[in-house]
Amino acid sequence: MTTLVLAGGIGLIFLSLFLVLGAVGGLTKEASGVSRSLEVLEAITSVPDEMRAEQDASFAERVLLPLLARTQGIGRRMSPADAHLRVREKLEKAGNPAGWTVDRVMAGKVVGFVVALLVSLLLLVVLGVSFPVTLGLVVVASLAGYNAPNLYLYQRAHERNEEMQSALADAVDLLTISVESGLGFDAAVAQVAKNTEGPLSDEFSRMLQEMQIGRGRAEALRSMGERTDLPDLRTFVGAMVQADAFGIPVGQVLRVQSSEMRVKRRQWAEEAAQKVPVKILVPLIFCILPCLFIAVLGPAGINMMTSFSGKL
Repeated sequence: MTTLVLAGGIGLIFLSLFLVLGAVGGLTKEASGVSRSLEVLEAITSVPDEMRAEQDASFAERVLLPLLARTQGIGRRMSPADAHLRVREKLEKAGNPAGWTVDRVMAGKVVGFVVALLVSLLLLVVLGVSFPVTLGLVVVASLAGYNAPNLYLYQRAHERNEEMQSALADAVDLLTISVESGLGFDAAVAQVAKNTEGPLSDEFSRMLQEMQIGRGRAEALRSMGERTDLPDLRTFVGAMVQADAFGIPVGQVLRVQSSEMRVKRRQWAEEAAQKVPVKILVPLIFCILPCLFIAVLGPAGINMMTSFSGKL
């Protein structure tokens, strides 16, 4: 009996030691696991800003922009030698939209060509169109995708010219008042650029900046005229260049230009008003008149059908 009690006591002692060592080891492992987690969090939070910015970049910055950069070389090889000059001219006339450069326009043409080709081909194959029709439509879609950047720049230039056309007469009036009140031409242009908004104000500001970096007034004026297709602005630029070359008083020239532009602006408004009846003719015939005929003649037609069918 004594032997059994002694053996049980020894077993309990070993069991207690085992449990104590296990608990201590578990706590040690838990502490080491927590310490490793803390180390990972500290490593994540202590990542350099360059690596963090690279990881936080958007999909467009990580994928689309590098892809666009690779297609720039393909665009240069596919375009004629003087294509970059023509693209630069289109960008100038469109007001240099934000993010648009010559290389990006070239790359956009390649991307538009490939995307239009694949999308049109896949769509026509799914619809089961015949091969000749598929070939023709794919060619047309590919050319449209290739010229999509040019069409966008053309539309931007057209809208910009309309805004400049509507603001030119007021800007010349302000120039005339400023010059006749005693300011020089450069100071009058600065007043116009400061007190007006829109593409015309941007053009006057750019002209002043070019004059500040050393370009002559005539060269700056000619550059402003070359950046637009607006005939009235080019006429104004030509008159100011001749006045500067021959020493004609600027105030007198501005007074004449202001009067002519007011007349042209009124004529332009009258011309736009005369175009309204012609433009409204198509929606009138195909949209308004059919609805009117249905509303007016519909009940009469129903009564006639009822009468001829013999029903009361």
